[in-house]
Amino acid sequence: MSSAKTGGAEIRVRLAPSPSGYLHVGTARMAIANYLFARHYGGKFLLRIEDTDAERSDAALLEPILSALQWVGTPWDEEIVYQSRRIALYNEYAGKILESRYGYRCFCSPERLQVDREKARADKKPLQYDRRCLNLTPGEIDSRIKAGDKFAIRLKIPDGQTRFTDMVSGEVSRRNEDLEDFVIARSDGTATYNLAVVVDDHDMGITHVIRGNDHITNTFKQIHLYHALGFAAPEFGHLPMILRPDKRKVSKRLGDKDVAQYRHEGILPEAMFNYLCLLGWSPKTDREIYTSAELIEIFDANNFNPSNAIFDEEKLVAFNREHMVMKSDHELATLAAPFLVDAGLTTKYWLETRWDYLRAVVRLLRERARRISDFASLGGYFFSFGYRYDAQAAVKQFTAESAEWLGELAARFESLKEFTHDGVEATLSEMAEEKGLKKAQLIHPTRLAVSGVPVGPSLFEMLVVLTQPVVVERMRRAAEYIRKQQSE
Repeated sequence: MSSAKTGGAEIRVRLAPSPSGYLHVGTARMAIANYLFARHYGGKFLLRIEDTDAERSDAALLEPILSALQWVGTPWDEEIVYQSRRIALYNEYAGKILESRYGYRCFCSPERLQVDREKARADKKPLQYDRRCLNLTPGEIDSRIKAGDKFAIRLKIPDGQTRFTDMVSGEVSRRNEDLEDFVIARSDGTATYNLAVVVDDHDMGITHVIRGNDHITNTFKQIHLYHALGFAAPEFGHLPMILRPDKRKVSKRLGDKDVAQYRHEGILPEAMFNYLCLLGWSPKTDREIYTSAELIEIFDANNFNPSNAIFDEEKLVAFNREHMVMKSDHELATLAAPFLVDAGLTTKYWLETRWDYLRAVVRLLRERARRISDFASLGGYFFSFGYRYDAQAAVKQFTAESAEWLGELAARFESLKEFTHDGVEATLSEMAEEKGLKKAQLIHPTRLAVSGVPVGPSLFEMLVVLTQPVVVERMRRAAEYIRKQQSE
C-alpha cells in the first residue's frame, strides 16, 4: 500500500451519502475511515449529500442519516454541500467539456441504445457505446439540433491505459479500450454522477477520496474528467467491502440494519466506532479495544487492509461489553435510564428521585449486561413486578415444601433489624442448617419468588437492593401462589 502524500497542504476528505435509505454499517465505516484520516493528519472531514436523483432521494431520510453520523462519533467540519443546489454549476462544466476536444454530443435515443445493448449481449461482446455520434460533422450536428433532437454529452476516452496509485492496493491500471465514452450530461440537461462528483470534489478542495472498492470503475472514469477539466486529481483510496456472514455485501437492499437501530438496541457509539474502524484497517497490534481518541492518535494510512471484512454482530456485542466495562456505575445508569423508561418499567421522574437505587441496580447487573438495553431486559423486576414466574423454573422450585420454607424465611427476614448482605446470608444459612437443608434448596426458590426468573446477580446483594419490605412481600405472595397451585 502506498502512503498518503500530504505535500504540506491541508488534508480534506469527505463522505457523500445519498438520502435514498438509512445509514448502514458500510457507510458508517467509510465515515469513520475518513474522519480518522482527517483528524490524525490535522485536516477536515466534510459532508456532501448526493441528492440529485429525485426518484430515489427522500428528504425525510436526511435527518436520520445526519443523526446517525453524529451518534457514531464522526461530526463533520464546515457546511454541508447539497448537490441538488448545484445543478447550474454542473451544467456549466458540462458545457466547457463539450466546447473542448474531450466531449461530444450523442443523439442516440434510449431505445436505440437498448437495442445495441441487447445485441451485444447476444453476441457476448462488451456493453459499450459504439461511438456512432463521435464523428458527426458540424453541419449534421446543427441539423439535428434545429430538428429538435435531444442529445446527451459524452466524454471521449483516449487510447492507451489509465493508471493511478491507490492508497490501499497500490498501482492500479486499466486499458482504455475497456472504458466506454460515458455520458456526463443526460439529454434532459442534468449531470451524471461522475461529472457531479468531480466538480464537487474539486470545488470542495478534496485532497483524498477514500471510498469503497466498488467505485474503482468510477475512479478510472473520473480521472479522465479531471484531465478534461484541467483539474488536479486527488489521491484515491478504495477500501474493501464489508460483507455479511453469507459473504454478500452489506446493503440496505438486503435488509441490513440501520446504524440507528443498533443504538436503540443498546450498542454504545464508542463500541460501534471501535469495531467498524478495525474492519479494513489494523493498528498492527494484538490489542482490539480503543477509544476514539486513541484511534485518532495511532491512525496510520499505511495500515488499510485490501481484504474484504466480515461484519459479525456478535463480535460487535463483545466490543460493546468491553466498552461498558470502561464506564462508571453513574455513566451506565445515565445510559440505562431511557431504556427502562421506554420499556415501561418506570418513569423518568421516578428514576430522578431514586438515582442511588438505579446505580445500585446497575452495579449488580453490569457483569451480566452486554448491551445497555440488557439493564431493562435483565433487571425489570427491580422496577416492576407482575408476580409472574418462569414456568419451567416454577415446576422445579415451587413445591409444597418450598412454600413453607418461603413463608418462614420471609418471617425471619422481616425480624432483622438491619437488612444487610451478611445478615441476610446468615439468616438463610441458619435456617438451612436447622432444617437439614442444602442452602441451594432455599436460595433457588427465594430467587424465583423475588425476581420471577431463575438466574441473576448474587442473591443476597439482590435482596438488599430490593429492600426488606419488597423482599418479604414478594416471598409471601410466592408462598400463597404455590399453595393455590397445589390446591388446584
